[in-house]
Amino acid sequence: MAYEFERKQKVVVVGGGPGGYEAAIAGAQLGADVVLVESTGVGGSAVLTDVVPSKGLIAVAEATNGIREAADIGVQFFARTEKGRPIRPDVAINLAQVNKRLMGLARQQSEDERASLVHAGVKIVNGYGRLEGPSSVVVSTGPGGTDFDQFDADTVVVSVGASPRVLSTAMPDGKRILTWKQLYDLQTMPDHLIVVGSGVTGAEFASAFNALGSKVTLISSRDQVLPGEDADAAAVIENVFKRNGMTVLSKSRADSVVATEDGVVATLSDGRTVEGSHCLMAVGAVPNTKGIGLAEAGVQLTDSGHIRVNRVARTSVPNIYAAGDCTNFLPLASVASMQGRTSMLHAMGDAVTPTELRNVASNIFTQPQIATVGWTQRQIEEGIAQGDIYKLPLSSNPRAKMMGIRDGFVKIFARTGSGTVIGGVVVAPNASELIFPIALAVEHRLTVDQVSRAFTVYPSLSGSITDAARAMHIVL
Repeated sequence: MAYEFERKQKVVVVGGGPGGYEAAIAGAQLGADVVLVESTGVGGSAVLTDVVPSKGLIAVAEATNGIREAADIGVQFFARTEKGRPIRPDVAINLAQVNKRLMGLARQQSEDERASLVHAGVKIVNGYGRLEGPSSVVVSTGPGGTDFDQFDADTVVVSVGASPRVLSTAMPDGKRILTWKQLYDLQTMPDHLIVVGSGVTGAEFASAFNALGSKVTLISSRDQVLPGEDADAAAVIENVFKRNGMTVLSKSRADSVVATEDGVVATLSDGRTVEGSHCLMAVGAVPNTKGIGLAEAGVQLTDSGHIRVNRVARTSVPNIYAAGDCTNFLPLASVASMQGRTSMLHAMGDAVTPTELRNVASNIFTQPQIATVGWTQRQIEEGIAQGDIYKLPLSSNPRAKMMGIRDGFVKIFARTGSGTVIGGVVVAPNASELIFPIALAVEHRLTVDQVSRAFTVYPSLSGSITDAARAMHIVL
């Protein structure tokens, strides 16, 4: 059946992740009749199986580390035997309880977002959306896709996300060989977790499970973990990993992973084998763009299947927009949200600021965290950007000393001559919070002198940001 709308502007959003959610909310706020099509639940994989549960798991790992490292600052935990002798207790992780809580948090977040959409007047349709040309979306809603609804649209926003990349030589079985979506089905801690892939996802989960008490082997095909990230930051993380007992196999490629009767065996390209109890495959993601009518509607895709979009999230078809990990933009939930909102502002003629990827702050939730924004040191060294570099170790920060922080730094990049802040890196606990003042400086083109004149609390970790800015003072 075809649905008619009373209002002039008809918007259909396919996919309810961060991009689709924000597009639907913005469209409703701007007066459109909005239909949101979602197959798994509002929030998409970001809420239900990715960002919310993974960062929740990492929060548990951080708490575990805090307990273990408390002795470094004089806090000791003891239990007593029947004879009254003090013994140091083990930190025990009830993974079944942890995962139950994480899934509960994810469901609650999904329900909260659903309630917000309903309150805004968005019609939510459970099903799988497929484009029938540029101005119509067909949704299969019944068991096996036998029942269909059709929605005409003035504007379509595609936000279908991405799924874990699967290798034929290491097929996930949900029991021993796992994708990051399947980790939350585990009922007990892995004795020995092999992580294949040292990008952001692999590094985050390796860091978390190592802190939670599993033996971890990280297989990295590159010279160091987190290839493509700031080299100094990656070096800090790799050193911390090794110091905490993790085995890091650099320049090693896993050709295959097979499940055995009681574990897994990973075979490397040089013939070596690594045996463990479980294996996490973290070898990238593929966009969920196949079979939904994009090419037939005229939407241009990259060779990898990602949707080509411009800075206002518009595709090659004027009335079709796209947001999130299914696009060729930066795969971050924050970027997806901004793309979703921007698409609606642009489609409905409101004021819009095109997304500037250079101003996007991102964070890697290892321990410590790595946060970045703006131009990179590599780009400066290669002459792509003109800038000066200043790095200040956290070991000189008084608050860091009080907290027992041993690793990390603040690094600022400033335009040569003018001192305008063009980028920065923070490696620290809660770097995701500390990067914000640098991101503000990049967004509003503040100089290091303007940043240095802002008051920070003494003592505080943020004081290292103004200290670094003062060190880059421009002499007039």
